[in-house]
Amino acid sequence: MSLMPVPTYSLFQRTMPSPVGELTLVGGDAGLAAVLWEDDRPGRVVLGPVEQGGHPVLDAAAAQLEAYFQGRLQVFDLPLDFRGTDFQRGVWQTLLEIPFGETRSYGEIARSLGRPGASRAVGAANGRNPVSIIAPCHRVIGGSGGLTGFAGGLEAKAWLLRLEGHPLLL
Repeated sequence: MSLMPVPTYSLFQRTMPSPVGELTLVGGDAGLAAVLWEDDRPGRVVLGPVEQGGHPVLDAAAAQLEAYFQGRLQVFDLPLDFRGTDFQRGVWQTLLEIPFGETRSYGEIARSLGRPGASRAVGAANGRNPVSIIAPCHRVIGGSGGLTGFAGGLEAKAWLLRLEGHPLLL
């Protein structure tokens, strides 16, 4: 029996300015793999080798993020290259279902995944969300309604929620 080789493809990165700091976009032929923060914690998102350079998915992501920051876009339409465990990918997919301007608690997400006791695991997966803003982990709040950890910092999280018209932050 022979093993099939794991397909490999190049990942490219580019940076872009934003109202919440410089963002690094990473992606390739399979889609957008990461939106990284200026002061991102090393190892939060594991990607492998990344090259400097352009790619159409990075151009599309930058254009859509700019439109979002200008208040002209509420739903992103990009191919995503989620790299994580099945549970993490399930959490990240659930983030994509949180409507613009709304929030969910870690417990609500855990229950929606059929894992009502997994709030902490949801929090850990949320913290490793590779495509912040696109998969809107900023829309996840604590069970008491307060802002909780965010890779871009709580100030950026509050800014994003205000942009979306969240009533508690206007």
